Amino acid sequence: MKITDVKTWVVGNPPPGIGGKYFIFVRLTTDSGVVGYGEAYNATFSAHVTAKMIEDMAERYLVGRDPHDIETFFRRAYSSGFTQRPDVSGMGCFSALEIACWDIIGKEANKPVY
Repeated sequence: MKITDVKTWVVGNPPPGIGGKYFIFVRLTTDSGVVGYGEAYNATFSAHVTAKMIEDMAERYLVGRDPHDIETFFRRAYSSGFTQRPDVSGMGCFSALEIACWDIIGKEANKPVY
């Protein structure tokens, strides 16, 4: 099984805005049709920039790979920077993608992932 597609979207949060001004969601799809969802929290950049960062990270380090191999995905994403020290924004993006991978893993195993 491999990740074949990534999509992000930003959803505004109506007043009173509990939980923030917006939510950033990601959807991963596998070649077998299993879909996993994740959510990002990242206050460093605008929501739409963060969504593009998530897509970029997924396309570079996750699309075409097995969603079960989260440790390898983390190592690739973590070590991609010059100093091999990720920033808060990068880890926010990684976190959203990892959540979506775990969602896929749970659905495949027919087990909850809490």
